[in-house]
Amino acid sequence: MLQTILEIWTEYNSEYMSGLITTLKISLISLITSLALGTVIAIFCISPLRILVILGRSYIEFIRNTPLLIQVFFFYFGLPSLGVQIDSFTAGTLGLTVYTAAFISEAIRAGINSIPKGQMEAARASGLTYIQAMWYVILPQAFKIVIPPLGNQFINLVKNSSILGVIAGMDLMYHADIVSSNTFNTFETYILVAVFYLTITVPLSILVNWLERRLKHA
Repeated sequence: MLQTILEIWTEYNSEYMSGLITTLKISLISLITSLALGTVIAIFCISPLRILVILGRSYIEFIRNTPLLIQVFFFYFGLPSLGVQIDSFTAGTLGLTVYTAAFISEAIRAGINSIPKGQMEAARASGLTYIQAMWYVILPQAFKIVIPPLGNQFINLVKNSSILGVIAGMDLMYHADIVSSNTFNTFETYILVAVFYLTITVPLSILVNWLERRLKHA
């Protein structure tokens, strides 16, 4: 089996590397955008304005209780039917962002709620607006608390990016499907894919653990 894997890598390494680059790109973009969107949704959920709370909770419940594949299909097939043309990379990025943001928002909301309410009251009493108090006082502390769950969500995001293979997103899974159809060595082909995903997720996991230990002593 090892010899077969080496032969596949020797002949199709360019396919794998192309897929790896695409996977890294979509993971990085989705990570940044889902963190930003998730933070906004979390603030909505603890906002004093009831309409924002309703919007935030509705978003979370709808997204968390529908499959990621359906959400990606909405962007890939649904938007073009409405006259909005986007490519598979963009559709996959949007789907991953929207899906991951729902889970990130819950983690951040829990972190915010763990901060004593007196800190918000003190920040407001010192003249800060609600947004300023949230940005400069509450969120920095909340992020320190939720590093572990956020790290888990980022790792899940990388793994979930494999969904792009379904819509010809040019990611690792898409290129692995091409290699598999050419070689008929399905098991060996996807063993290589697993190795590539591990090269992304294991360092990310180590980084998250390092940040958690570092922030505990900060």
